[in-house]
Amino acid sequence: MTVYLMLSAGRGPLECSWAVAELAARLESDAARRAVRVRRAESVPGERPGTLRSVVLELDGPAAQECAAAWTGTLCWQASSPYRPNHGRKNWYVIAQRCSLDAPSTAFDESDVDVVPCRTGGPGGQHRNKVSTAVRATHRPTGTVIVVDTERQFGLNRRLAMRQLRERLERGDRAAAQALTTARWHVHDELIRGDPVRTERP
Repeated sequence: MTVYLMLSAGRGPLECSWAVAELAARLESDAARRAVRVRRAESVPGERPGTLRSVVLELDGPAAQECAAAWTGTLCWQASSPYRPNHGRKNWYVIAQRCSLDAPSTAFDESDVDVVPCRTGGPGGQHRNKVSTAVRATHRPTGTVIVVDTERQFGLNRRLAMRQLRERLERGDRAAAQALTTARWHVHDELIRGDPVRTERP
């Protein structure tokens, strides 16, 4: 079982980026104790060396779900600031949420397409109206339908339909990937300070 967990400093100060790095390392140690494999799949560095604005951890193994659940929500790193020695605040909050990293890619195979000749009405002359040269192509896995009647030969319309189907599926995949990226960035704005699910200290 693979789970992706994003830790983010949100819009917090520099210390929150420090907290993300420290909490990510602490989570990795906890995962190791649970025999969960961890990989840093994606990260955004902070302003100072060793800090992270965000990191996506890939947790893999039978206990991945349990491990992720123990770290999901608002986390608190409780320590004095290493950047502002006289600063009174000691609680630095981080958000941890599950996320999706990769959008599914739609495989295109012409054997998955049902092609049916059809007639189209409207202007275009007797050839178009009386001969089934138009094509209705249906991609069975997604239910996507394309109708092409721009050419007077069935074979040409079929070729165009296949190309248009492929292009539409690719556009759908790109849109899905962009939606996942946007959803991950929204996590940065969902940090609620206070009432953490767990507090860690050096």
